[in-house]
Amino acid sequence: MSSSRSEGCTLTGALSITTAVRDTLTIIHGPRGCAHHNFSLFHTVAMDRGSVPPRILSTMITEKDVVFGGERALEQALRRAVAQKPGLIFVVTSCVADTIGDDTAMVCREDWPVPVMYIPTSGFLGGGFHDGERNALLSLAAIGGAGEKSGDTPRGITLVGEKNLEYEVDQNYTEMVRLLSLLGEEVRLRFVRGIGARDIGLLGRGTMNILRETGLSPVGKALETRYGTPYIPSFPIGLEGTLAFLDQVAGLLGIPGGIALDREKSHQRALIDEFADIRGRSVRLEGTANSYEQEVVQELADRFDLTIDERGIPLPLPSPFPAGTSGVRRVLHRWRARTRA
Repeated sequence: MSSSRSEGCTLTGALSITTAVRDTLTIIHGPRGCAHHNFSLFHTVAMDRGSVPPRILSTMITEKDVVFGGERALEQALRRAVAQKPGLIFVVTSCVADTIGDDTAMVCREDWPVPVMYIPTSGFLGGGFHDGERNALLSLAAIGGAGEKSGDTPRGITLVGEKNLEYEVDQNYTEMVRLLSLLGEEVRLRFVRGIGARDIGLLGRGTMNILRETGLSPVGKALETRYGTPYIPSFPIGLEGTLAFLDQVAGLLGIPGGIALDREKSHQRALIDEFADIRGRSVRLEGTANSYEQEVVQELADRFDLTIDERGIPLPLPSPFPAGTSGVRRVLHRWRARTRA
């Protein structure tokens, strides 16, 4: 799997979050080129998935704006955005807008008839793609709330920071739903994927937050501080990692997890039997993996008696590694296809 969709500046990372809120519009405060690149990326992803392209506008600041300031261009873009009557308007900034010193926050604080949220990104000056993701999630967390009448008992699980540009984002979601159902739990909110602006109000009403990856720990800590909601630092990967995840969720929720663990162990044994034909192969692993993913790859090599050899059959390493036992199944399908080629 290519990871190219998750590379780029903070602007693209923030857009991967803001464009996942259905009834909103995002303004890119920057030159036409920044908007064109991102517009092409997000519309291509939408076409791949058969979904509605996100609404993105640009202030299209010019050389004149660089000299005299681009705040007027932002005001004009906000008027165009308001006319489309979205539930919420996001404003993100490019390198150019922040370099020339536009007071974007001041413009966004003006009395607009639609709520406007400024998310500082600064393009490449602000860091990388994942910094943009975190910035956007932290900004959205600040407008979350109880979302229901006071006194209601929190319920349901919130998934935090799903990778909206990931090729297997929905397969990973399906696996998380399956795993949590073993414990009698359900996903109540995806923060942020395919929700409306009003759904953000449910953010403080869950019993637990599950982060997509450990790099989102600052978001998990912020939500725990704001709402008192405990969090698990990442989706599970690998066979043992999936079992440990179920045990951890059960422990944090104070519910019995024995039956769920037994069912998943049985499910995993059937999976190992299903792919018995790849046992004993000599393989060469292609791609990069972080230390945690390397442990999972070694686990699979041990389970299937695979010998790692530079002259072996080339097997692709997924990046990022897909979630849960079902994610392992998808990886093994690809590996089996390579061993039969």
